[in-house]
Amino acid sequence: MPVRGLVACPREHPPRDPVPERGLTGVARFGSVVTAMVTPFGPDGQLDLDGAAVLARHLADRGSDGLVVAGTTGEGPVLTDPERIALVRAVVEAVDVPVVAATGTNDTAHSIRLTREAAAAGAAGVLVVTPYYNRPSAAGIEAHFRAVAGASSLPVVLYDIPVRSGRRIGAGLTLRLAREVANVVAVKDATGDVAAASEVAAGAPEGFELYSGDDALTLPLAAVGAVGVISVAAHWAGPLFVDLLASFRRGDVARAAEVNGRLLESYRFEASDEFPNPVPAKAACRVLGLPAGQCRLPHPPAPVALDERARRVVADVSGGLPIQQSVA
Repeated sequence: MPVRGLVACPREHPPRDPVPERGLTGVARFGSVVTAMVTPFGPDGQLDLDGAAVLARHLADRGSDGLVVAGTTGEGPVLTDPERIALVRAVVEAVDVPVVAATGTNDTAHSIRLTREAAAAGAAGVLVVTPYYNRPSAAGIEAHFRAVAGASSLPVVLYDIPVRSGRRIGAGLTLRLAREVANVVAVKDATGDVAAASEVAAGAPEGFELYSGDDALTLPLAAVGAVGVISVAAHWAGPLFVDLLASFRRGDVARAAEVNGRLLESYRFEASDEFPNPVPAKAACRVLGLPAGQCRLPHPPAPVALDERARRVVADVSGGLPIQQSVA
Protein backbone atom coordinates (compact mmCIF):
# COMPACT_ATOMS: atom_id res chain seq x y z
CA MET A 1 0.00 0.00 0.00
CA PRO A 2 1.22 3.57 -0.59
CA VAL A 3 2.82 5.48 2.26
CA ARG A 4 1.51 8.92 3.08
CA GLY A 5 3.73 11.65 4.48
CA LEU A 6 7.39 11.23 5.36
CA VAL A 7 9.53 9.18 3.01
CA ALA A 8 11.80 6.54 4.49
CA CYS A 9 15.33 6.73 3.18
CA PRO A 10 17.73 3.82 3.12
CA ARG A 11 20.52 5.56 5.07
CA GLU A 12 21.72 4.32 8.43
CA HIS A 13 20.04 6.31 11.20
CA PRO A 14 22.45 8.59 13.12
CA PRO A 15 23.56 7.22 16.49
CA ARG A 16 21.26 8.11 19.39
CA ASP A 17 22.06 8.55 23.03
CA PRO A 18 22.07 5.13 24.69
CA VAL A 19 18.96 4.05 26.55
CA PRO A 20 19.79 4.16 30.28
CA GLU A 21 20.17 0.85 32.03
CA ARG A 22 18.07 0.26 35.09
CA GLY A 23 20.07 0.69 38.27
CA LEU A 24 22.30 3.42 36.86
CA THR A 25 19.62 6.09 36.79
CA GLY A 26 16.89 4.58 38.95
CA VAL A 27 14.47 4.46 36.02
CA ALA A 28 13.24 1.61 33.87
CA ARG A 29 15.21 1.07 30.69
CA PHE A 30 12.39 2.01 28.33
CA GLY A 31 10.31 4.00 30.81
CA SER A 32 7.47 3.06 33.12
CA VAL A 33 4.47 4.02 30.97
CA VAL A 34 5.21 2.70 27.49
CA THR A 35 2.37 3.14 25.02
CA ALA A 36 1.84 0.44 22.42
CA MET A 37 1.04 2.98 19.73
CA VAL A 38 -1.68 2.58 17.11
CA THR A 39 -0.59 3.03 13.50
CA PRO A 40 -2.46 5.86 11.76
CA PHE A 41 -3.88 5.17 8.32
CA GLY A 42 -5.35 7.61 5.84
CA PRO A 43 -8.81 7.44 4.25
CA ASP A 44 -7.65 4.90 1.67
CA GLY A 45 -5.81 2.76 4.19
CA GLN A 46 -2.38 4.16 3.35
CA LEU A 47 0.22 4.50 6.10
CA ASP A 48 0.16 8.05 7.51
CA LEU A 49 3.71 8.77 8.68
CA ASP A 50 3.05 12.44 9.37
CA GLY A 51 0.12 11.38 11.54
CA ALA A 52 2.31 8.85 13.34
CA ALA A 53 4.77 11.61 14.22
CA VAL A 54 1.94 13.82 15.53
CA LEU A 55 0.52 10.98 17.61
CA ALA A 56 3.94 10.01 18.99
CA ARG A 57 4.63 13.57 20.14
CA HIS A 58 1.17 13.78 21.72
CA LEU A 59 1.77 10.59 23.70
CA ALA A 60 5.27 11.64 24.78
CA ASP A 61 3.85 14.94 26.03
CA ARG A 62 1.12 13.20 28.04
CA GLY A 63 2.76 10.59 30.19
CA SER A 64 4.39 8.11 27.82
CA ASP A 65 8.10 7.82 28.54
CA GLY A 66 8.49 5.11 25.90
CA LEU A 67 6.67 3.88 22.79
CA VAL A 68 6.22 0.55 21.05
CA VAL A 69 5.53 0.72 17.32
CA ALA A 70 4.21 -1.93 14.90
CA GLY A 71 3.08 -4.26 17.67
CA THR A 72 -0.33 -5.82 18.17
CA THR A 73 -1.92 -2.42 18.81
CA GLY A 74 0.05 -1.01 15.89
CA GLU A 75 -1.33 -3.64 13.49
CA GLY A 76 2.15 -4.94 12.75
CA PRO A 77 0.90 -8.09 11.00
CA VAL A 78 -0.82 -6.02 8.27
CA LEU A 79 2.12 -3.70 7.63
CA THR A 80 4.56 -4.43 4.84
CA ASP A 81 8.21 -4.59 5.86
CA PRO A 82 9.01 -1.22 4.22
CA GLU A 83 6.01 0.33 5.99
CA ARG A 84 7.10 -1.09 9.33
CA ILE A 85 10.63 0.29 9.05
CA ALA A 86 9.41 3.64 7.71
CA LEU A 87 7.13 3.85 10.75
CA VAL A 88 10.00 3.13 13.14
CA ARG A 89 12.14 5.79 11.51
CA ALA A 90 9.37 8.40 11.53
CA VAL A 91 8.57 7.89 15.22
CA VAL A 92 12.24 7.81 16.26
CA GLU A 93 12.75 11.14 14.50
CA ALA A 94 9.64 12.66 16.10
CA VAL A 95 10.30 12.03 19.80
CA ASP A 96 13.08 11.89 22.37
CA VAL A 97 11.68 8.92 24.33
CA PRO A 98 12.84 5.34 23.65
CA VAL A 99 11.11 3.71 20.69
CA VAL A 100 10.83 -0.07 20.74
CA ALA A 101 10.10 -1.75 17.41
CA ALA A 102 8.01 -4.91 17.32
CA THR A 103 9.99 -7.19 15.04
CA GLY A 104 8.81 -10.65 16.07
CA THR A 105 6.98 -12.84 13.58
CA ASN A 106 6.39 -16.58 13.29
CA ASP A 107 9.35 -16.83 10.91
CA THR A 108 12.75 -16.64 12.62
CA ALA A 109 14.63 -15.50 9.52
CA HIS A 110 12.04 -12.78 8.89
CA SER A 111 12.28 -11.64 12.53
CA ILE A 112 16.06 -11.43 12.26
CA ARG A 113 15.83 -9.32 9.12
CA LEU A 114 13.30 -6.95 10.68
CA THR A 115 15.40 -6.65 13.83
CA ARG A 116 18.47 -5.62 11.87
CA GLU A 117 16.46 -3.11 9.85
CA ALA A 118 14.91 -1.67 13.02
CA ALA A 119 18.39 -1.21 14.47
CA ALA A 120 19.44 0.71 11.35
CA ALA A 121 16.29 2.85 11.66
CA GLY A 122 17.25 3.95 15.19
CA ALA A 123 15.08 1.77 17.43
CA ALA A 124 16.12 1.66 21.10
CA GLY A 125 15.09 -1.98 21.38
CA VAL A 126 12.87 -4.66 19.89
CA LEU A 127 9.78 -6.46 21.11
CA VAL A 128 9.81 -10.11 20.02
CA VAL A 129 6.68 -12.18 20.36
CA THR A 130 6.53 -15.95 20.75
CA PRO A 131 6.20 -17.44 17.24
CA TYR A 132 2.48 -17.71 16.59
CA TYR A 133 0.51 -20.27 14.54
CA ASN A 134 3.50 -22.63 14.17
CA ARG A 135 3.10 -23.78 17.79
CA PRO A 136 6.80 -24.65 18.20
CA SER A 137 8.13 -26.75 21.06
CA ALA A 138 9.83 -25.13 24.04
CA ALA A 139 13.17 -25.93 22.38
CA GLY A 140 12.02 -24.20 19.20
CA ILE A 141 10.83 -21.14 21.10
CA GLU A 142 14.17 -20.89 22.88
CA ALA A 143 16.14 -21.28 19.65
CA HIS A 144 13.99 -18.59 18.01
CA PHE A 145 14.63 -16.04 20.74
CA ARG A 146 18.35 -16.80 20.87
CA ALA A 147 18.66 -16.40 17.10
CA VAL A 148 16.80 -13.08 17.01
CA ALA A 149 18.72 -11.70 20.01
CA GLY A 150 21.98 -12.76 18.39
CA ALA A 151 21.19 -10.88 15.19
CA SER A 152 21.94 -7.44 16.65
CA SER A 153 23.10 -5.71 19.79
CA LEU A 154 19.68 -4.14 20.41
CA PRO A 155 18.01 -4.86 23.76
CA VAL A 156 15.30 -7.50 23.34
CA VAL A 157 11.95 -7.51 25.18
CA LEU A 158 10.32 -10.94 25.15
CA TYR A 159 6.56 -10.85 24.55
CA ASP A 160 4.60 -13.61 26.27
CA ILE A 161 0.99 -13.48 25.05
CA PRO A 162 -0.38 -17.03 24.73
CA VAL A 163 -3.90 -15.88 23.84
CA ARG A 164 -2.51 -14.67 20.50
CA SER A 165 0.54 -16.89 20.01
CA GLY A 166 -0.86 -20.23 21.17
CA ARG A 167 2.27 -20.93 23.25
CA ARG A 168 3.66 -19.63 26.53
CA ILE A 169 7.29 -18.76 27.05
CA GLY A 170 6.91 -19.59 30.72
CA ALA A 171 8.85 -18.48 33.76
CA GLY A 172 11.59 -21.09 33.44
CA LEU A 173 12.58 -20.24 29.87
CA THR A 174 12.21 -16.51 30.51
CA LEU A 175 14.67 -16.73 33.39
CA ARG A 176 17.11 -18.88 31.42
CA LEU A 177 17.17 -16.41 28.54
CA ALA A 178 17.50 -13.51 30.99
CA ARG A 179 20.54 -15.14 32.59
CA GLU A 180 22.26 -16.45 29.49
CA VAL A 181 21.54 -13.93 26.70
CA ALA A 182 23.04 -10.55 27.52
CA ASN A 183 20.68 -8.44 25.41
CA VAL A 184 17.46 -10.15 26.54
CA VAL A 185 16.60 -7.43 29.03
CA ALA A 186 12.86 -7.57 29.73
CA VAL A 187 9.59 -9.40 29.28
CA LYS A 188 6.16 -8.03 28.43
CA ASP A 189 3.88 -10.34 30.39
CA ALA A 190 0.38 -10.69 28.93
CA THR A 191 -0.26 -14.16 30.33
CA GLY A 192 -2.65 -13.11 33.10
CA ASP A 193 -0.62 -15.31 35.46
CA VAL A 194 0.49 -13.11 38.35
CA ALA A 195 2.07 -16.04 40.20
CA ALA A 196 4.35 -16.87 37.27
CA ALA A 197 5.20 -13.19 36.82
CA SER A 198 6.15 -13.07 40.48
CA GLU A 199 8.50 -16.01 39.90
CA VAL A 200 10.18 -14.13 37.05
CA ALA A 201 10.53 -10.93 39.07
CA ALA A 202 11.97 -12.79 42.05
CA GLY A 203 14.44 -14.90 40.08
CA ALA A 204 15.61 -12.55 37.35
CA PRO A 205 19.18 -11.23 37.26
CA GLU A 206 19.85 -7.61 38.12
CA GLY A 207 18.74 -5.30 35.32
CA PHE A 208 16.14 -7.65 33.83
CA GLU A 209 12.72 -6.01 33.85
CA LEU A 210 9.13 -7.18 34.01
CA TYR A 211 6.46 -5.11 32.22
CA SER A 212 2.75 -5.64 32.51
CA GLY A 213 1.33 -6.41 29.08
CA ASP A 214 -2.23 -6.14 30.35
CA ASP A 215 -3.45 -2.73 31.52
CA ALA A 216 -5.83 -4.27 34.04
CA LEU A 217 -2.95 -6.09 35.76
CA THR A 218 -0.63 -3.08 36.03
CA LEU A 219 -1.16 -2.63 39.76
CA PRO A 220 -1.02 -6.35 40.68
CA LEU A 221 2.15 -6.83 38.65
CA ALA A 222 3.72 -3.70 40.14
CA ALA A 223 3.12 -5.33 43.52
CA VAL A 224 5.29 -8.32 42.53
CA GLY A 225 8.05 -6.26 40.93
CA ALA A 226 7.00 -4.97 37.50
CA VAL A 227 8.76 -1.75 36.48
CA GLY A 228 5.85 -0.49 34.41
CA VAL A 229 3.26 -1.21 31.76
CA ILE A 230 3.24 -1.48 27.98
CA SER A 231 -0.20 0.01 27.62
CA VAL A 232 -3.09 0.44 25.23
CA ALA A 233 -5.24 2.74 27.38
CA ALA A 234 -2.33 5.16 27.82
CA HIS A 235 -3.45 6.61 24.48
CA TRP A 236 -6.16 8.43 26.43
CA ALA A 237 -5.19 7.84 30.07
CA GLY A 238 -1.41 8.20 30.17
CA PRO A 239 -1.33 10.62 33.14
CA LEU A 240 -3.45 8.21 35.18
CA PHE A 241 -0.99 5.36 34.63
CA VAL A 242 1.82 7.71 35.66
CA ASP A 243 -0.12 8.57 38.83
CA LEU A 244 -0.93 4.93 39.58
CA LEU A 245 2.67 3.74 39.33
CA ALA A 246 4.16 6.76 41.10
CA SER A 247 1.66 6.41 43.95
CA PHE A 248 2.45 2.74 44.38
CA ARG A 249 6.20 3.35 44.39
CA ARG A 250 6.01 5.96 47.11
CA GLY A 251 3.94 3.58 49.22
CA ASP A 252 0.55 5.25 48.74
CA VAL A 253 -1.28 2.06 47.87
CA ALA A 254 -4.66 3.61 48.63
CA ARG A 255 -4.10 6.31 46.02
CA ALA A 256 -2.86 3.72 43.50
CA ALA A 257 -6.02 1.67 44.09
CA GLU A 258 -8.17 4.78 43.68
CA VAL A 259 -6.56 5.59 40.33
CA ASN A 260 -6.93 1.97 39.26
CA GLY A 261 -10.63 2.24 40.01
CA ARG A 262 -10.89 5.21 37.66
CA LEU A 263 -9.39 3.06 34.91
CA LEU A 264 -11.78 0.12 35.19
CA GLU A 265 -14.06 1.25 32.38
CA SER A 266 -11.02 1.82 30.16
CA TYR A 267 -9.92 -1.76 30.82
CA ARG A 268 -13.34 -3.04 29.77
CA PHE A 269 -13.42 -0.78 26.72
CA GLU A 270 -10.02 -1.44 25.19
CA ALA A 271 -10.63 -5.03 24.05
CA SER A 272 -13.60 -7.36 23.64
CA ASP A 273 -14.72 -10.13 21.33
CA GLU A 274 -16.88 -7.65 19.43
CA PHE A 275 -14.23 -4.93 19.25
CA PRO A 276 -10.73 -6.42 19.66
CA ASN A 277 -7.67 -4.29 20.25
CA PRO A 278 -6.76 -1.97 18.48
CA VAL A 279 -10.24 -1.09 17.20
CA PRO A 280 -11.30 0.72 20.44
CA ALA A 281 -7.94 2.51 20.81
CA LYS A 282 -8.32 4.01 17.36
CA ALA A 283 -11.83 5.14 18.26
CA ALA A 284 -10.45 6.91 21.33
CA CYS A 285 -7.82 8.62 19.21
CA ARG A 286 -10.45 9.78 16.74
CA VAL A 287 -12.59 11.40 19.44
CA LEU A 288 -9.46 13.12 20.76
CA GLY A 289 -8.79 14.52 17.29
CA LEU A 290 -5.62 12.47 16.92
CA PRO A 291 -4.48 10.77 13.70
CA ALA A 292 -5.70 7.19 13.63
CA GLY A 293 -8.14 6.37 10.87
CA GLN A 294 -9.73 2.96 10.73
CA CYS A 295 -8.00 -0.39 11.05
CA ARG A 296 -7.00 -2.47 8.08
CA LEU A 297 -8.78 -5.74 7.44
CA PRO A 298 -9.29 -8.25 8.95
CA HIS A 299 -10.56 -5.64 11.47
CA PRO A 300 -13.60 -4.04 9.80
CA PRO A 301 -14.39 -0.33 10.09
CA ALA A 302 -15.74 0.60 13.51
CA PRO A 303 -19.37 1.70 13.83
CA VAL A 304 -20.26 5.21 14.97
CA ALA A 305 -21.54 3.72 18.24
CA LEU A 306 -18.00 2.73 19.21
CA ASP A 307 -16.77 6.30 18.80
CA GLU A 308 -19.68 7.43 20.98
CA ARG A 309 -18.65 4.97 23.66
CA ALA A 310 -15.05 6.08 23.31
CA ARG A 311 -16.14 9.64 23.97
CA ARG A 312 -17.74 8.57 27.26
CA VAL A 313 -14.68 6.55 28.30
CA VAL A 314 -12.30 9.41 27.56
CA ALA A 315 -14.54 11.86 29.42
CA ASP A 316 -14.66 9.48 32.38
CA VAL A 317 -10.88 9.36 32.81
CA SER A 318 -10.71 13.14 32.46
CA GLY A 319 -13.05 13.52 35.42
CA GLY A 320 -16.02 14.55 33.31
CA LEU A 321 -14.23 17.60 31.91
CA PRO A 322 -14.77 18.45 28.25
CA ILE A 323 -12.51 16.47 25.93
CA GLN A 324 -9.54 18.55 24.86
CA GLN A 325 -8.96 17.72 21.24
CA SER A 326 -5.46 17.70 19.87
CA VAL A 327 -4.60 19.86 16.90
CA ALA A 328 -3.14 17.41 14.40
